[in-house]
Amino acid sequence: MSAPSPPARPRPVRVGVLGTASIARRRLLPALAACPDTRLVAVASRDLATAEEAAAPYGCRAAEGYEALLARDDVDAVYVPLPAALHAPWVRAALTAGKHVLAEKPLSTDAATTRGLFALARDEGLVLSENVMFVRHARHTAVRRLIDDGAIGEVRAFHAAFTVPRPPDGDIRHSAGLGGGALCDMGVYPVRAALHLLGDGLRVAGAVLTAAPGSEVETSGAALLRTTEGASVHCAFGMEHSYRSFYEVWGERGQIRVEHAFTPPAAHVPVIRVERDGEIEDVTLAPDDQVANTVSAFAAAVHAGHSPDEAVTLRQAELLDAIRRTADRPESGPETPDNRRSQ
Repeated sequence: MSAPSPPARPRPVRVGVLGTASIARRRLLPALAACPDTRLVAVASRDLATAEEAAAPYGCRAAEGYEALLARDDVDAVYVPLPAALHAPWVRAALTAGKHVLAEKPLSTDAATTRGLFALARDEGLVLSENVMFVRHARHTAVRRLIDDGAIGEVRAFHAAFTVPRPPDGDIRHSAGLGGGALCDMGVYPVRAALHLLGDGLRVAGAVLTAAPGSEVETSGAALLRTTEGASVHCAFGMEHSYRSFYEVWGERGQIRVEHAFTPPAAHVPVIRVERDGEIEDVTLAPDDQVANTVSAFAAAVHAGHSPDEAVTLRQAELLDAIRRTADRPESGPETPDNRRSQ
């Protein structure tokens, strides 16, 4: 009697890309083309020559205009790497056109809009996912396991930072109209890391957002949050700094530190430093490709018909809103003769 045949592999998800942003060219287009569970069908740009240039290395089609790509009947899903302020209208258009969506972070620029987009996806029976790739890297699962296993005892504090040098003039991150600014572009990393490792019971206790002279968006900031158990969570972010990408989890017995936490290349050898009871252990893991993992996870979600990260994406959006509200209401400084006279 012959052995049963293995189950048939689902058909690859046929993906189109709305835009030719740097993140798409450098990371997602190669990953979509390489993943056995996806097939890169077309790349769209407002300029046909730009679309053709981006599509050429992968032998896929070029589309002039985003509407033309959404009208294709050989596209099951779209990836949206547009500026943040354009995410919501084009995610909405894609869902209305019957396409599953993987959108760059942030999914939208406010929690109410994010909530509405997920509601639309559910109504249409489609998958919607925000592209926060670092959570797909295996080392963060390893860190969470260490915490859950009590390796450093009860968590007392969490510190994380993601900062980058100043982007060049003209970069979309400097534009308020396009949804730029350090909070949504860099702040999402430490905030999401805290959610990923400590759970969704975080609350904002204080925040600061600072704009460099002449800037129309915030260029740096920090937020203080707390868990339901009372642990403090400090998140720093900015785009006028030296590059920093790390987090630390402090516990009653020791601490866990992760460097190069958020945007490591696929060949990076990750190390988790664990300090406990006066001893230091460097736990070295195998390299992991968080971009490939993200594409595979999206394809699996499409095949399953379920948006797996809806709750945490919405909670993240709510926290970013709360950080902005808190920073917009600074307390008055100590009373002085000068400010008494101004009252």
